[in-house]
Amino acid sequence: MRITLLAVILICVALEAFSQINEAPAIDKIFSEWDNPNSPGGSVGVFRDGKIIFSKGYGMANLDYNIPNSASSVFDLASTSKQFTAACIMLLVEKGKLNLNDKIRDFFPELKENTSGITVQHLLHHTSGIRDYLTLAYYQGLGDEDFYEDKDVLEWLRLQENLNFQPGEEFLYSNSGYWLLGQIVNKVSGMHMSEFARKEIFEPLGMNNTRFQTDMSEIIKNRATGYAPDENGRYKISMTPLELIGDGGIYSTIEDVKKWDDAFYQSKVFSKNFWTSMTKTGQLNNGNDLDYAAGLMIGKYKGLKKISHGGAFVGFRSDMLRFPEHHFSVVILCNRADVNPSALCLQVADIFLKNNYIVETNSGKPGALTETIPPVEVYSFQNLIGKYELVPGLEVEVSIKNDSMHILQKWNNAAYNIAKTRGNSFQLPDNPEVTFTFSEKLDGFTQKLSVNQNGRISHAIRKKEVDLTHIDLKVYEGYYPSSELQTVYHIFLEGGILRLKILDKEPINLTACNIDEFNAPGMLLRFNKIGETITGFEMDAGRIKNITFNKIIH
Repeated sequence: MRITLLAVILICVALEAFSQINEAPAIDKIFSEWDNPNSPGGSVGVFRDGKIIFSKGYGMANLDYNIPNSASSVFDLASTSKQFTAACIMLLVEKGKLNLNDKIRDFFPELKENTSGITVQHLLHHTSGIRDYLTLAYYQGLGDEDFYEDKDVLEWLRLQENLNFQPGEEFLYSNSGYWLLGQIVNKVSGMHMSEFARKEIFEPLGMNNTRFQTDMSEIIKNRATGYAPDENGRYKISMTPLELIGDGGIYSTIEDVKKWDDAFYQSKVFSKNFWTSMTKTGQLNNGNDLDYAAGLMIGKYKGLKKISHGGAFVGFRSDMLRFPEHHFSVVILCNRADVNPSALCLQVADIFLKNNYIVETNSGKPGALTETIPPVEVYSFQNLIGKYELVPGLEVEVSIKNDSMHILQKWNNAAYNIAKTRGNSFQLPDNPEVTFTFSEKLDGFTQKLSVNQNGRISHAIRKKEVDLTHIDLKVYEGYYPSSELQTVYHIFLEGGILRLKILDKEPINLTACNIDEFNAPGMLLRFNKIGETITGFEMDAGRIKNITFNKIIH
């Protein structure tokens, strides 16, 4: 009994020691606002050279009973789960049971002919063009609190008359692709993917507190509750009844994720070829390389190679960030929806790796920050203001507020200031991985805004002003069914404003953005005409494009 008690004491002392490194106060400062009994928070782990050098929980895992988060708290990893789905696929490839060039209609013959060119590899790299099922569900009127099953998702995908784009032509993140990969594992392995992952990944690595959760009524010891802020600044429970896996569904802990991280550097369970396949990035039909591999994003941060993936669903947020050349990783698992763990991971990494960064240096030596900057004309803030379109209907408005550049994303009303870095470039103050660069000045105003998010660049073009005052809004009123969404949208005038209603949901306002084009938060409607008669519209909404609605004409 004395030996057992001593062992427990030593383990507790060791766990506490993880937070006693010299850098601990700097890390605590980053998460200080979480560390109170009225706030959810998360767990933070820092791994170096195969050891946990920092591991600590912040805030509450459960606000009902004032249970704090710890390194042993269990969190929903959301999309950080995708790398485990990809791992199941790669293991089946290694076993010779699957080929990345296999066509998905060999597994799902019920899908329409337009999916015949899609391969397993397209699904892995988000280049399939298959519409995102979570977005389809949302625009059918289903929310995170609604329940549906695998059979429902497959039926929704079967109903799609078109793809977002032809396979391999573009990259567009799609949860449908990874849900389908999970279904393929079921079919090829002869067992449910949750069981396959348990036998082939979690048990061999000793990840005893990790699972694909397929029964939400099952009790999970030490599970953190997910929370989201309400309109009064308080928190409400934000969980999901969904039992779908593939695109998400993993529950795990900081301590277990460290075992997965260790496996990256060792070949005891997985081969070197396995990890080469996991980290090989995709390629578009035109030969352009992607930064997305198999459930992992491959990029650089301040000159250092990084491998990462984040997740966000209901009241959970997560991110796993690895710097392989320095055998260094940061993992943040959160049970609150109002945080950006990717940015927080970088802030933690900055504490440890600041002397290793290489930022466009003349000398090429780590930490040398003398930058080579070509001379450019530096624009004034007044040159930058205006509206810029990423795609028709998705626009950002740039303005000046309190002597700072201010961005408003019109599709979701997200607003934030950006801080100038150099020349005509800006960044998010709390996330240097997101930068904004203005260019191509004409007639006193810049014409182009380039947004770089973790190495992925999107271009927004200054929107041309169009006179929309003469539009007769009444012609757009009516009922518009969609066979692809199996629902009917009602568009009507109310108080001089065109509004759209989906089922029994609260109506949303439509705003004219061009001739016969209207937008609302997250969506763009392009109306079709025969003569002067409206016949229907096509809708783009984030991860789904060109959904067709036909007007009921009496």
